[in-house]
Amino acid sequence: MKLKTQLLLASVMVALVSPVAVFAQPMAKGVWLAPSAGAAKTPPMGWNSWNAFRTEVDEDKVMGAAQALVDEGLAKKGYIYVNLDDGWWQKRRQSDGRMIIRTRIFPSAATPDGTTSFRGFTDRLHGMGLKAGLYTDVGHNACSQAFDLHSPNLPEGTAEERQVGLAGHVSQDINLYFSDWGFDYIKVDACGLADFAPGSQLVKDNGYIGLEPEIERASINRTDSARVEARYAEVAAALKQANPDNDYVFSICNWGMANVREWGKDVGSSWRTSSDITPNWTSMLHNYDSAAKRALYAGPGHWNDPDILYIGAGDFDTDHLTEARTHFTLWAMMSSPLLISYDLRKAPQSLLDIWGNADLIAVDQDPAGNQAIIAYDSDDAQILVKTMADGHKVVALFNRTASPVKVSLLASHLKLKGDAAITLTDLWSKTASTFTGETGFDLAPHETRVFSVQGARELAEGVYLSEIPGAINVVDDGVKTPEADPSIHRMIDPWAGTRSSGSRPQYAGWGGAQADTTPYGQTLQIGGQSFDSGIGVLGNSLLQVKNEAGYRSFRALVGVDASTPLRDRAVTFAVYGDGKLLARTPPLKFGDAPREITADLSGHKVIELLATHDSTADERPVVVTWGAARLLK
Repeated sequence: MKLKTQLLLASVMVALVSPVAVFAQPMAKGVWLAPSAGAAKTPPMGWNSWNAFRTEVDEDKVMGAAQALVDEGLAKKGYIYVNLDDGWWQKRRQSDGRMIIRTRIFPSAATPDGTTSFRGFTDRLHGMGLKAGLYTDVGHNACSQAFDLHSPNLPEGTAEERQVGLAGHVSQDINLYFSDWGFDYIKVDACGLADFAPGSQLVKDNGYIGLEPEIERASINRTDSARVEARYAEVAAALKQANPDNDYVFSICNWGMANVREWGKDVGSSWRTSSDITPNWTSMLHNYDSAAKRALYAGPGHWNDPDILYIGAGDFDTDHLTEARTHFTLWAMMSSPLLISYDLRKAPQSLLDIWGNADLIAVDQDPAGNQAIIAYDSDDAQILVKTMADGHKVVALFNRTASPVKVSLLASHLKLKGDAAITLTDLWSKTASTFTGETGFDLAPHETRVFSVQGARELAEGVYLSEIPGAINVVDDGVKTPEADPSIHRMIDPWAGTRSSGSRPQYAGWGGAQADTTPYGQTLQIGGQSFDSGIGVLGNSLLQVKNEAGYRSFRALVGVDASTPLRDRAVTFAVYGDGKLLARTPPLKFGDAPREITADLSGHKVIELLATHDSTADERPVVVTWGAARLLK
């Protein structure tokens, strides 16, 4: 049972004996709780058919892409998953519930008895040194059945035969796809939970069997997040059972809905943080923003997924290589899955050079799994900094606008010493330069400059927690009621256009734990003292830190943040090592000076940081700061 569920049950029990429901406080667990199932220790890389072909996919197109991955050297660089998206199915056979493949477009799937099988298809991919991925939906029906009604490759037959999603067949389908057919990766969509309401025009016009929506795209409160999570958790359990070798990838695709930006890390290998990307600059911004400030929720085995790459079309085609390079750079900095979606049989060299940039692939695939932190944030420009496994930095200077922008890069942005030389090596041009303290750049419209960085660390004998988000597990971020995140770029809806009153925030996650800023995007500040480094989180939170490097000491300056909406709660900060209390502060109130907390970590592998206070279930949050939180040798 998840910690959040335990806390909610505890609150209910208290409410039975008290006129005011008291929200239960988290407790140290003593064991590392971050998920370890699946093969995605680094972000998955490969190819997906959707943006290239939608449902107009066939065996020749997929195998052509696979051959191009091998022939162009992309497979050797890590692009190994060949993922077949929507359009492959013909129907669900009613006699035994088995899925039947559309052999007209996948002729190798034909069998003498008519059962059909993808085993020959996956064997061919495996024989090429690649892996195979498949698409399905967590509900009864798939997205194409709602949004691609003119496709020649929609499921056929009766309403029951056209129920091709996992609902009611989770174990059967997962065993078929992985044990029998030999797939290695599955993308699980969620249109079946959102778009087939009983009595709706879609259901009536197409003779579908309706399902009361569990996802309401326009309302977090009307979405049954717990039910959606439970459906995906059932898939996760079936995948684990069907793959005892742990060699699989589970891609959750419910487009940032149902509060998945919080629980996705506990269920899937990756989870979509937003709606589908389109080949437009504003769409890319929207999808980027949905993941860029969720670094503490991602890491080895579990990744924020802002969607497949759209390089090669629209604003990212061969006439817009600046934008295409920016798109690729941002995904690499965020440690996002890198899935090409282009007809690789016709790919020009200019695009192959972007997908094949070995230096940026290495940034994406770094084993530490540290998603970049935003060191400078504005609507015009951002500076992203990523700490690699060997300790060196990568920095990206991102111009979000259609106008030139001047950007100053400081040693402090990089957490490097300002009085020592810093070397920058451009990961596109490969040129090098040196500066001390500060340097400036003129960024062209939509341009991103990205550099490998060498310099003297500000913290020579340790590391700030905000430098190693991949080693942090947010067990409980203190968020009681999910709120829509207003910081994400609000594009004109690619499908509805302006046929509404406006584009509204829609993805839960506002108030989540942050690195080097408060949960609501403010400067970390306690009692008048500001902090450039630290962790901002809400009260009644529990963070875990994996101490694999054997750091011997933890230090931080802690307190109630100056930005807190609720000022009358006293917060106690505590540090545990492998379940043992190592340090605790007295209760601290709003306005108190920062209190130093130190702990001897010798011999401890799982460090837990708790900030707790008395709380009722419906009160405003308390913002707390772990200022300059660091691990020391």
